[in-house]
Amino acid sequence: MKHIYLNLKRFDIPKGLGGVNSIAPIKEWGAYIVENTKKALAQYGEDEAEFVMYLPEAHLLSAIGALDAGGNLAIGSQGIHREDVKEGGNFGAFTANRTGKAMKALGCSSVLIGHCEERRDKLGIMAEAGVNDTDAVNRILNQEVKAAVEAGLTVLYCIGESAEEQDKWQEVLGKQLQIGLKDVDATKVAIAYEPIWSIGPGKTPAGKDYIQMIARFVKERTGGMAVAYGGGLKTDNAAMLASIPEIDGGLIALTRFQGDIGFYPDEYLEIIRMYMGR
Repeated sequence: MKHIYLNLKRFDIPKGLGGVNSIAPIKEWGAYIVENTKKALAQYGEDEAEFVMYLPEAHLLSAIGALDAGGNLAIGSQGIHREDVKEGGNFGAFTANRTGKAMKALGCSSVLIGHCEERRDKLGIMAEAGVNDTDAVNRILNQEVKAAVEAGLTVLYCIGESAEEQDKWQEVLGKQLQIGLKDVDATKVAIAYEPIWSIGPGKTPAGKDYIQMIARFVKERTGGMAVAYGGGLKTDNAAMLASIPEIDGGLIALTRFQGDIGFYPDEYLEIIRMYMGR
């Protein structure tokens, strides 16, 4: 089984406002992406591959509404709050926070937790208080993972090391796994590995041997959890990643990085065709 994830970040912002969206009006954006990919994705059997799209919250309803019943395409939330409503207790005092049960009620089936951008945000908040504690970030993320599973969602949990952490990657990734997944039902979680040091313009992409080494490490530490490459599955590396036995899929973001930069459904489908071999 292959696992192909799509993180649409804030790609909904129109180009006129400084974003990258030129494919659809903002109100139709989520549904447009689903409508223009679901038929092609259906050619892959449900026992062959699963596809999950993580959208900004405003687009979840339209995207979910465009889904066909059943199938191998699911919609997920970009993160959730670490607490949730409880019967006989807190019935909704979560202003500005989206909870796992709220996302489940909308129709989401999965959630993205621990993305390097989320980790950076949490560290930035701590830095305002004069604190630099990556273990604390892992503990907060552990609460989010637990809240997601309790709400009935599956989780794509991201791990990764920065350039400053690369010489101690085993310690860094080990703690992200040990602390972040403490007392969590492993059957509800997949791992996305993000080599943060290699992501971005002008940086050298992680090579096959390095990615395979990390994937083996993660599988050993987690008892064989599914591992997706989170450094960006794209046309340039799809065939290479498909050749690594320990890699079970990938996380796609932008599809075009030069010229008319943005996310385009037809290019998304081409990446999948290259990775799946058809």
